[in-house]
Amino acid sequence: MKTLIRKTLARSKTLKSFLIRLRARITNQTFRYLGDVRGVIHVGANTGQERELYAHYGLDVLWIEPIPAVFEILRSNISAFPKQNAVQALVTDVDGYEYKFNVASNEGASSSIYEFKDHHEIWPDITYNNTIRLTSTTLPTLLSDMNVDVDRYNCLVMDVQGAEMLVLKGALPLMDGFDYIQAEAADFEMYEGEAEISELQDFLKNIGFHEIARHKLAEDGASNICYELIFKRSPV
Repeated sequence: MKTLIRKTLARSKTLKSFLIRLRARITNQTFRYLGDVRGVIHVGANTGQERELYAHYGLDVLWIEPIPAVFEILRSNISAFPKQNAVQALVTDVDGYEYKFNVASNEGASSSIYEFKDHHEIWPDITYNNTIRLTSTTLPTLLSDMNVDVDRYNCLVMDVQGAEMLVLKGALPLMDGFDYIQAEAADFEMYEGEAEISELQDFLKNIGFHEIARHKLAEDGASNICYELIFKRSPV
Protein backbone atom coordinates (compact mmCIF):
# COMPACT_ATOMS: atom_id res chain seq x y z
CA MET A 1 0.00 0.00 0.00
CA LYS A 2 2.84 2.42 0.86
CA THR A 3 4.42 1.72 -2.51
CA LEU A 4 1.12 2.46 -4.27
CA ILE A 5 0.76 5.72 -2.34
CA ARG A 6 4.30 6.78 -3.26
CA LYS A 7 3.68 6.03 -6.96
CA THR A 8 0.38 7.93 -6.88
CA LEU A 9 2.04 10.94 -5.26
CA ALA A 10 4.88 10.81 -7.78
CA ARG A 11 2.41 10.77 -10.69
CA SER A 12 0.49 13.64 -9.11
CA LYS A 13 3.66 15.73 -8.78
CA THR A 14 4.64 14.92 -12.37
CA LEU A 15 1.20 15.95 -13.66
CA LYS A 16 1.29 19.14 -11.60
CA SER A 17 4.75 20.01 -12.96
CA PHE A 18 3.58 19.29 -16.52
CA LEU A 19 0.52 21.52 -16.12
CA ILE A 20 2.64 24.33 -14.69
CA ARG A 21 5.00 24.16 -17.68
CA LEU A 22 2.06 24.02 -20.08
CA ARG A 23 0.41 27.06 -18.50
CA ALA A 24 3.70 28.95 -18.69
CA ARG A 25 4.04 28.19 -22.40
CA ILE A 26 0.44 29.15 -23.19
CA THR A 27 0.84 32.50 -21.44
CA ASN A 28 4.33 33.12 -22.84
CA GLN A 29 4.11 35.81 -25.50
CA THR A 30 6.77 34.00 -27.55
CA PHE A 31 4.35 31.24 -28.47
CA ARG A 32 1.28 33.38 -29.08
CA TYR A 33 2.09 33.16 -32.79
CA LEU A 34 0.47 29.72 -32.72
CA GLY A 35 -2.85 31.54 -32.70
CA ASP A 36 -2.16 32.40 -36.36
CA VAL A 37 -1.20 28.84 -37.28
CA ARG A 38 -3.49 26.18 -38.75
CA GLY A 39 -1.12 23.24 -38.54
CA VAL A 40 2.38 22.26 -37.40
CA ILE A 41 4.96 19.85 -38.77
CA HIS A 42 7.17 19.15 -35.77
CA VAL A 43 10.50 17.55 -36.71
CA GLY A 44 12.26 16.04 -33.71
CA ALA A 45 9.17 15.20 -31.69
CA ASN A 46 10.71 13.23 -28.82
CA THR A 47 7.68 12.19 -26.70
CA GLY A 48 5.42 15.04 -27.85
CA GLN A 49 5.93 17.36 -24.91
CA GLU A 50 4.08 20.19 -26.72
CA ARG A 51 0.97 18.11 -27.48
CA GLU A 52 -1.20 19.95 -24.94
CA LEU A 53 0.07 23.32 -26.17
CA TYR A 54 -0.85 22.46 -29.75
CA ALA A 55 -4.21 21.08 -28.64
CA HIS A 56 -4.89 24.34 -26.79
CA TYR A 57 -4.67 26.15 -30.14
CA GLY A 58 -6.67 23.45 -31.96
CA LEU A 59 -3.86 22.68 -34.42
CA ASP A 60 -3.36 19.84 -36.85
CA VAL A 61 0.01 18.33 -35.99
CA LEU A 62 2.34 15.92 -37.77
CA TRP A 63 5.04 14.72 -35.38
CA ILE A 64 8.26 13.25 -36.80
CA GLU A 65 10.54 11.26 -34.47
CA PRO A 66 13.51 9.08 -35.53
CA ILE A 67 14.17 6.85 -32.48
CA PRO A 68 11.97 3.70 -32.59
CA ALA A 69 11.55 3.30 -28.82
CA VAL A 70 10.80 7.00 -28.28
CA PHE A 71 8.40 6.94 -31.23
CA GLU A 72 6.28 4.31 -29.49
CA ILE A 73 5.99 6.53 -26.41
CA LEU A 74 5.08 9.46 -28.66
CA ARG A 75 2.29 7.49 -30.32
CA SER A 76 0.87 6.58 -26.94
CA ASN A 77 1.10 10.16 -25.69
CA ILE A 78 -0.81 11.66 -28.62
CA SER A 79 -3.44 8.92 -28.85
CA ALA A 80 -5.99 11.14 -27.08
CA PHE A 81 -5.53 13.94 -29.63
CA PRO A 82 -7.38 13.15 -32.89
CA LYS A 83 -5.81 16.07 -34.79
CA GLN A 84 -2.27 14.86 -34.07
CA ASN A 85 -0.45 12.12 -35.98
CA ALA A 86 3.10 10.78 -35.93
CA VAL A 87 5.58 9.13 -38.26
CA GLN A 88 8.94 7.57 -37.49
CA ALA A 89 11.66 9.09 -39.69
CA LEU A 90 15.04 10.82 -39.62
CA VAL A 91 14.79 14.06 -41.62
CA THR A 92 17.91 15.69 -43.09
CA ASP A 93 18.90 17.21 -46.44
CA VAL A 94 19.39 13.89 -48.27
CA ASP A 95 17.33 10.81 -49.04
CA GLY A 96 18.62 7.34 -48.33
CA TYR A 97 21.78 8.15 -46.38
CA GLU A 98 22.61 5.92 -43.40
CA TYR A 99 23.59 7.89 -40.30
CA LYS A 100 25.10 6.83 -37.02
CA PHE A 101 22.54 8.35 -34.67
CA ASN A 102 23.59 9.09 -31.08
CA VAL A 103 20.93 8.32 -28.45
CA ALA A 104 21.10 10.52 -25.34
CA SER A 105 20.52 9.59 -21.72
CA ASN A 106 17.70 12.13 -21.11
CA GLU A 107 15.00 9.90 -22.66
CA GLY A 108 16.47 10.66 -26.07
CA ALA A 109 15.78 14.40 -25.93
CA SER A 110 19.38 15.44 -26.76
CA SER A 111 19.93 12.73 -29.36
CA SER A 112 21.63 13.81 -32.58
CA ILE A 113 23.49 12.80 -35.70
CA TYR A 114 26.25 15.06 -34.34
CA GLU A 115 28.69 14.49 -31.50
CA PHE A 116 28.47 16.63 -28.38
CA LYS A 117 30.84 19.57 -28.22
CA ASP A 118 29.99 22.12 -25.50
CA HIS A 119 26.60 20.63 -24.66
CA HIS A 120 27.94 19.84 -21.17
CA GLU A 121 28.23 23.56 -20.40
CA ILE A 122 24.47 23.64 -19.73
CA TRP A 123 23.66 19.95 -19.29
CA PRO A 124 26.73 18.30 -17.70
CA ASP A 125 24.91 15.11 -16.70
CA ILE A 126 23.66 14.19 -20.17
CA THR A 127 25.64 11.62 -22.13
CA TYR A 128 25.17 9.39 -25.15
CA ASN A 129 24.03 5.92 -24.11
CA ASN A 130 24.35 4.17 -27.45
CA THR A 131 24.15 4.61 -31.21
CA ILE A 132 21.73 3.25 -33.77
CA ARG A 133 21.76 3.22 -37.56
CA LEU A 134 19.03 5.26 -39.25
CA THR A 135 18.38 6.04 -42.91
CA SER A 136 17.44 9.61 -43.71
CA THR A 137 14.74 11.21 -45.78
CA THR A 138 14.03 14.78 -46.79
CA LEU A 139 10.79 16.38 -45.69
CA PRO A 140 9.34 16.65 -49.24
CA THR A 141 10.02 12.95 -49.90
CA LEU A 142 8.51 11.90 -46.58
CA LEU A 143 5.34 13.95 -47.04
CA SER A 144 4.96 12.75 -50.64
CA ASP A 145 5.38 9.11 -49.62
CA MET A 146 2.72 9.57 -46.93
CA ASN A 147 0.34 11.43 -49.27
CA VAL A 148 0.17 14.28 -46.74
CA ASP A 149 -1.93 17.32 -47.60
CA VAL A 150 0.78 19.91 -46.98
CA ASP A 151 -1.72 22.77 -47.16
CA ARG A 152 -2.91 21.75 -43.68
CA TYR A 153 0.41 22.85 -42.20
CA ASN A 154 1.82 26.37 -42.36
CA CYS A 155 4.32 26.09 -39.51
CA LEU A 156 7.56 24.11 -39.31
CA VAL A 157 8.99 23.40 -35.86
CA MET A 158 12.47 21.87 -35.54
CA ASP A 159 14.01 20.37 -32.43
CA VAL A 160 16.72 18.33 -34.11
CA GLN A 161 19.77 19.01 -31.94
CA GLY A 162 22.06 20.83 -34.33
CA ALA A 163 20.66 19.53 -37.63
CA GLU A 164 18.28 22.45 -38.28
CA MET A 165 20.12 23.63 -41.38
CA LEU A 166 19.98 20.14 -42.89
CA VAL A 167 16.22 19.96 -42.38
CA LEU A 168 15.77 23.43 -43.89
CA LYS A 169 17.94 22.75 -46.94
CA GLY A 170 16.13 19.50 -47.62
CA ALA A 171 12.75 21.21 -47.22
CA LEU A 172 13.39 24.11 -49.62
CA PRO A 173 10.73 22.97 -52.14
CA LEU A 174 8.12 23.30 -49.36
CA MET A 175 9.14 26.66 -47.93
CA ASP A 176 6.57 28.71 -49.83
CA GLY A 177 3.88 26.91 -47.83
CA PHE A 178 5.19 27.89 -44.41
CA ASP A 179 4.33 31.17 -42.69
CA TYR A 180 6.23 30.42 -39.48
CA ILE A 181 9.38 28.49 -38.57
CA GLN A 182 10.43 27.67 -35.03
CA ALA A 183 13.92 26.36 -34.29
CA GLU A 184 15.94 25.55 -31.21
CA ALA A 185 19.45 26.97 -31.43
CA ALA A 186 22.28 28.14 -29.19
CA ASP A 187 24.73 31.03 -29.18
CA PHE A 188 27.57 28.52 -28.67
CA GLU A 189 28.46 25.21 -30.32
CA MET A 190 26.56 22.55 -28.39
CA TYR A 191 27.13 19.97 -31.15
CA GLU A 192 30.10 19.58 -33.47
CA GLY A 193 29.26 21.09 -36.84
CA GLU A 194 25.88 22.59 -35.94
CA ALA A 195 24.73 25.89 -37.44
CA GLU A 196 25.08 29.04 -35.36
CA ILE A 197 22.13 31.36 -34.78
CA SER A 198 23.52 33.87 -37.28
CA GLU A 199 23.69 31.17 -39.97
CA LEU A 200 20.05 30.25 -39.40
CA GLN A 201 19.06 33.92 -39.51
CA ASP A 202 20.96 34.53 -42.78
CA PHE A 203 19.61 31.39 -44.44
CA LEU A 204 16.02 32.14 -43.49
CA LYS A 205 16.37 35.81 -44.46
CA ASN A 206 17.47 34.72 -47.93
CA ILE A 207 14.28 32.69 -48.37
CA GLY A 208 11.98 35.38 -47.00
CA PHE A 209 11.76 34.95 -43.21
CA HIS A 210 12.70 37.26 -40.34
CA GLU A 211 13.02 36.62 -36.62
CA ILE A 212 10.06 37.87 -34.58
CA ALA A 213 10.78 36.42 -31.13
CA ARG A 214 13.14 34.33 -29.07
CA HIS A 215 12.60 32.48 -25.81
CA LYS A 216 15.47 31.54 -23.50
CA LEU A 217 15.36 27.79 -22.87
CA ALA A 218 18.47 27.31 -20.76
CA GLU A 219 21.78 28.91 -19.81
CA ASP A 220 24.88 28.03 -17.86
CA GLY A 221 25.00 31.15 -15.73
CA ALA A 222 27.85 32.55 -17.80
CA SER A 223 27.51 33.43 -21.48
CA ASN A 224 26.13 30.25 -23.05
CA ILE A 225 22.42 30.35 -23.83
CA CYS A 226 20.05 28.04 -25.70
CA TYR A 227 17.02 29.67 -27.35
CA GLU A 228 13.76 28.90 -29.07
CA LEU A 229 13.69 31.17 -32.15
CA ILE A 230 10.52 32.15 -34.01
CA PHE A 231 10.64 33.30 -37.64
CA LYS A 232 7.81 34.71 -39.74
CA ARG A 233 7.48 35.09 -43.48
CA SER A 234 8.36 38.66 -44.43
CA PRO A 235 5.75 40.73 -46.25
CA VAL A 236 6.29 40.89 -50.00
